[in-house]
Amino acid sequence: MVILHHLSDFINPDMEVELAPPNYYYEGKCPQTGELLKLPRTALSEAIAKSLMQQIRENQLYNNEGKMYGILLVELPNGEQRVIKAFSGLLNGLSVVAGWVSPIPGRAEIALAEKQTLIELEKIKQEIIQLQQIPERQQYETLAAKFQQQLDNMSLEHNYSKKQRQEKRQQYQQNLTGEKLELALAELEAESRQQGIERKYLKRRQNEVLQPLHDKITATNNRIRELKQQRKELSRELQNQMHAAYKLTNFYGKSLSIQQLIPTGTPTGTGECCAPKLLHYAATHHLKPLAMAEFWWGESSEYDKIQDTIQDTIQDKIPGKFYGACVERCQPLMGFLLSGLKIATSDFSNLEIIYQDEWLIAVNKPPGLLSVPGRYVENQDSVLSRLRNLYDWELMSVHRLDQETSGILILARDQNTYAQINQQFANRQIHKIYEAIIAGSLTTEQGEKGIINLPLWGDPENRPYQKVDWEKGKPSVTEFRVIGKKGNYTRVEFKPLTGRTHQLRVHAADVAGLGINILGDRLYGCNANATRLHLHAREITFKHPHTGTNLHLQTVTPF
Repeated sequence: MVILHHLSDFINPDMEVELAPPNYYYEGKCPQTGELLKLPRTALSEAIAKSLMQQIRENQLYNNEGKMYGILLVELPNGEQRVIKAFSGLLNGLSVVAGWVSPIPGRAEIALAEKQTLIELEKIKQEIIQLQQIPERQQYETLAAKFQQQLDNMSLEHNYSKKQRQEKRQQYQQNLTGEKLELALAELEAESRQQGIERKYLKRRQNEVLQPLHDKITATNNRIRELKQQRKELSRELQNQMHAAYKLTNFYGKSLSIQQLIPTGTPTGTGECCAPKLLHYAATHHLKPLAMAEFWWGESSEYDKIQDTIQDTIQDKIPGKFYGACVERCQPLMGFLLSGLKIATSDFSNLEIIYQDEWLIAVNKPPGLLSVPGRYVENQDSVLSRLRNLYDWELMSVHRLDQETSGILILARDQNTYAQINQQFANRQIHKIYEAIIAGSLTTEQGEKGIINLPLWGDPENRPYQKVDWEKGKPSVTEFRVIGKKGNYTRVEFKPLTGRTHQLRVHAADVAGLGINILGDRLYGCNANATRLHLHAREITFKHPHTGTNLHLQTVTPF
């Protein structure tokens, strides 16, 4: 039975998968180390899952019921990538199906108890259906409506008679006296009493007919509540047995029962979802998980409806939509299941790719991360090294951002593209816009916009510090424009016309420039309380070296 599927079973090996950061992470803290472990849902895993959706759509065997399906992209010890797949609960009443991973171990130990419990649950279900359909319910509704109509008609007649009596009473009092008046008024009172007797008789008759039916329905409803409670208790007892028997294994090789992992109580279905099945199988078969994706397909099955009734929940899932780890069943297990697994992609979580094609890739670099690796071992983590390690591409950074500066960074995927964009930088054909907050308020002397032209020189004995030097410095020019003020801070837009090291930072800080440091710029003397350098490469415009189109990339300033 084939469990480890080739990628070619799902996608064309030559197919180009969109390069983008993961859309979701399965994550949890390792119980032993406290480390936050993450497993991504990547574009590749989603492409594989979408192919599985198509296979399910074309196979009537899988279209009879709705459930969660999942795939796990894994790496074999020899480095080859394969795919394993799983379904939640049962598939057409079966827990073991060819081509799918096996359920969590332990189910066989309680197979007899499970079978007996399911038979009892089915009996309870049928009895509830019968009790909900007893004829007395319809009889009660029909007779109650009939009596109500009679009472309504009687009320109309009595109200009309009452009005007539009032008119007669006024006439008698005007035209009659003595004994004749007394006899006439007595007749009216007798008529009123007779109508009251008629109404009481009808209501008494209503009660005599409806009360036995009502008592029967009440007793039946009480029995239904008892059966539902019994069903919950049976299910809970079976679930406790299952969770004591089910044992999960992580990548340290440690095995624990679900009951041990969630001692405070386990909801129905824990351990039967796709994610635990896939990760347990990978851990017990020496497979390294790379990415996972889970999705819903089909209409809710009778099994799912029973589970929803037991838990008093309603699951409105959308076929073909991707879902993360369920909060109650899967998420509490994630930390244990991922323990012992070192996922190379975890460092990619804060790299946002904003553009990519076969020649270029542009990322929104976070502050604190180098653009390219530094000279020493502790400075090897960078945008370039992360992308190279993750995708095994021949990448080259065509420009750089300071470590503490965030924003758009362009990388080339081949030497020819690198050379062409580098030439555009040299010819000043690439236009960049930065946004910054400076730690002060600009005066009228400095103006709301202008040009700063100060030559910069880097002292080789004090790297990377730059300063204005009219003899040794290289020309550096920056356009600036005030775009906002708040308190004692000013938001400024910078357009560097040259590309010197720390150009914007020095042009802001030097007294011949704005004379005010960028907020958080410790190197150039900002002492304000700030968690980062408030400088962001917001926009970049250039001509695509291969298509000839003008590319304008833009990000949202994060401060």
